[in-house]
Amino acid sequence: MASSPDAGNGRHIPVLLDEVIAALQPAKGQLIIDGTFGAGGYTKRILETGASVTAVDRDPSAIQAGRAMEKEYAGRLTLVQGAFSTLDQVALLGAPNGIVLDIGVSSMQIDEAERGFSFQKDGPLDMRMSSTGPSAADVVNRLKIGDLARIFNFLGEERHAGRIARMIDKRRVTEPFTRTRDLANAIEALVGRNPKVPIHPATRVFQALRIFVNDELGELVRALHAAERVLKPGGRLVVVTFHSLEDRIVKRFFSDRSGTGGGSRHLPQLEQRLASFTPVGKGIVAPSEAEALRNPRARSAKLRAGIRTDNPPLAEDHSIYGLPNLPIFHETQSLFDKRMGS
Repeated sequence: MASSPDAGNGRHIPVLLDEVIAALQPAKGQLIIDGTFGAGGYTKRILETGASVTAVDRDPSAIQAGRAMEKEYAGRLTLVQGAFSTLDQVALLGAPNGIVLDIGVSSMQIDEAERGFSFQKDGPLDMRMSSTGPSAADVVNRLKIGDLARIFNFLGEERHAGRIARMIDKRRVTEPFTRTRDLANAIEALVGRNPKVPIHPATRVFQALRIFVNDELGELVRALHAAERVLKPGGRLVVVTFHSLEDRIVKRFFSDRSGTGGGSRHLPQLEQRLASFTPVGKGIVAPSEAEALRNPRARSAKLRAGIRTDNPPLAEDHSIYGLPNLPIFHETQSLFDKRMGS
């Protein structure tokens, strides 16, 4: 969950909080799934409406930090450690009236150097949200040049992807990359830094590595379809994204599920496709200028939402999302080793 510290009291403020609640419309007696618990900002506001919440997070530290809130709202809050793509398993506790997903890394993870999400503070090159499986260092030091270049190009939209991949391959032979600042400095030394460009030259590579290590785009696609399967008729799905790749996936999902996207290119249209979602509002919701000024991490946020119809879930066709053919080894270290030939 992307959020920002409140300078006054150290709390973390979730992005588009009022807009999320307005789109979700939680009420007393309802069950809501918060698929990205984070610091619990959305969950707390939902609980204050009288609704019950099942909150999910991949990060064990986020779940541990939320135990006090779970006790405070005993009987109305259940915390579950796991990926939000498993919403259909979480929903065995009860079909939800609403689901909210805040896609992206949390400010707590970014600010903690030992998690390795950022090069603002030096730390191990890790980036794993769940603290399990291959790390960013594994990716950087062991994947082939072509695979690294594709990851940097597609997931980071980095125009120097090939050059950076070749630099990494040359350097890692004698000295593997293990620290965030080391990698960031090497990228800066290679491509230079334009004083007119505000972002660091390593920013897009770090974004690409984080998305790849955690399979964030694949997780998002699976979560959207899981939500479609488990939401009650009339239930609401609210998704906040922070990157154009994520927003494109959500936009295509709602477009396809509302019957305006033309359906699958690969599945025969033997009968009319009945919409599984109807859109909420006029489409995209962005932060106000005031929120963007208060919280710089909110600037790129976009909210989209839909209401579940009583029609059955539509057939899944992941090709509509335009996901690239990238190496897949995020599930377990053994799978990683197998693909790397260890």
